[in-house]
Amino acid sequence: MNRREFLKQTAAASLAATATRALAEPAGTKKWNVLYVFSDQHRAASLPGEPYSEVIAPTFERFRRENLSMDRCISNYPLCVPHRGILISGLYPHQSKVVGNESSLEPGVPGLGETFQKAGYHTGYVGKWHLHNGEGQFVPKGPYRFGFEHWRVWSNTNKHYDGITFDAETGEKITVPGYQPTRMTDQAIEFLGAQKGATKPWLLVVSWNPPHPPYNPPAEDQKLYDPATFKLRPNVRKPTPADRAVQPWGALESDATLRQATQGYYGGVTAVDLEFARLLKTLKENGQEENTIVIYTSDHGDMMGSHGHMAKQMPHEESSHVPFFIRHPQFKKPRKSEALFASVDIYPTLCGLAGVPVPSHCSGRDFSAHMQEKPGFKESEIVFLLNNQGPPNRQEVNTPTYRGLRTKTHTYAVQLDGKWVLYDNTKDPYQVKNLIQDPANSKLIEEFNAALIEWSKSVGDDFPYEAALKSYSSYPGA
Repeated sequence: MNRREFLKQTAAASLAATATRALAEPAGTKKWNVLYVFSDQHRAASLPGEPYSEVIAPTFERFRRENLSMDRCISNYPLCVPHRGILISGLYPHQSKVVGNESSLEPGVPGLGETFQKAGYHTGYVGKWHLHNGEGQFVPKGPYRFGFEHWRVWSNTNKHYDGITFDAETGEKITVPGYQPTRMTDQAIEFLGAQKGATKPWLLVVSWNPPHPPYNPPAEDQKLYDPATFKLRPNVRKPTPADRAVQPWGALESDATLRQATQGYYGGVTAVDLEFARLLKTLKENGQEENTIVIYTSDHGDMMGSHGHMAKQMPHEESSHVPFFIRHPQFKKPRKSEALFASVDIYPTLCGLAGVPVPSHCSGRDFSAHMQEKPGFKESEIVFLLNNQGPPNRQEVNTPTYRGLRTKTHTYAVQLDGKWVLYDNTKDPYQVKNLIQDPANSKLIEEFNAALIEWSKSVGDDFPYEAALKSYSSYPGA
C-alpha cells in the first residue's frame, strides 16, 4: 500500500471510539501508559479546518475531533531546545539555563523520564533530542538521559532523510536510510510491540523533525498540494528593508518561493500525520488502546510569511500557538478547551493524567483536573512568552530578546529597546493592528507590565524592565 492509499484509508475509518468511552476507575488509582508524540514547528493555524489552512491531515483532524483539544496551547519559548528543556525539566528556561539552541540541559532536578521511572514506569525516547551539546552528539548512559531507559535518539534530523542514530550502549554511529519520521516510527512501533502484554506501565516520547525546514517531504505528500491555489493568511507580507536587516528572509524572497515553501510545509504535516496514524493503528492492534494516554503536540509554530517573518521565536500566534490533543481512556466525551495551557504545564500535567506524583520543583501547573472536568479548577489568566537573542546568523530568525504574555484576549511583548507589540486577539485574530502606542490601552499595558515584572522575579529572570519600559521598540516585523 502506498502513502496516498494509506491516507485515503485513514480518512475513511476511525481508529478510536472515544465518543462512547465510559469512565473506568477513579483517577489516581491506575497508572496509565503514556505515548507522547510531538513534531517540530507545527503551528495550530496549519490544521484541517482552520482559516486559510489547506492542510490534509485526516488523522490529526479525527483525533482532535474525537478527543480533547487544548485549543489555547502556547509555547512559552518558541524555539526547539528551550521548549525541550521545559518539557524534560518542568522549569522555565531561565531556571534551567536552557535559553537558546546552543544550550544543554544539565542535571539538577528530576527529569520527566526519571519521575516516571521512579513511579514504576519503563521509559523510552525515540527521535530528535537536541538537548546535549548540540544535536550531533551521542548521549551516554547516565544523568544526561534524564531517566529514559530505551534510547533511540537521532542526529542530523534537519536532513529528514538518511539520518544518524547511535548504538545506545556503545555510541557507535548507525546510518539509517529513508525518510526519518518513518524510520523513527518504525522504532517506536518496535517499542510498543515489546510492551505488548507487559504488566509494567510505560512512557514513550516520540519526536519528529518535520514540518520543520527544509520543507522537503516525500514527493507523494508534497504533490497533494497546488501552490498556485493557496490562500495565504491576511497578515502575510513581503519583508521590508528593515526586516531584512535583522533576519534572513529566505522563502519570502518572492510570492512563488513562499508558496513553494508552504507546499513543502503542508506536505510535512501530511507526512507526520501518516506516521501518527501508524502509531494509533499499532496501539489498537496490540490491545494497548484502552490503557494508554496518547498526546500529539508540537514544540512551536512557524511564521510562514506572517508579519514578514519565517520560522519561530516570535510572540505572534503563528509562532507560539500549537496543537495539543489528548486521548485518555477515562475521558467521557470529545471536547475543546479554551483554557490557557503552556509548555511549562506539560510535565506536571502528564504526571497528573498518568497517576504519577507531580514533583514539587515543576514551575507549571497540573491541568489534569481540568482535563478530567473536575470541579474547582481555576484556569490560568496569563501565560508567559520569552526569547533571548542567539549568536548572529545562527538562528533562523535573529529575533531580539523579549518578554511577553498571552491572555485569552491579548498578546503583549516588550523588547530590550522598548515596548513592542500589543494585539487584541479577539477583535484582530491575525494581529494586524499593533495597539502598543494607543493611549486607550495605557492602563492595560500597566497591568501587563506589572504581571511581567512579578513573573520575572519569581523565576529569577534578570530582564531589565526599568530601562525597557521607558520607550517603544524600533524592531520591525510587528
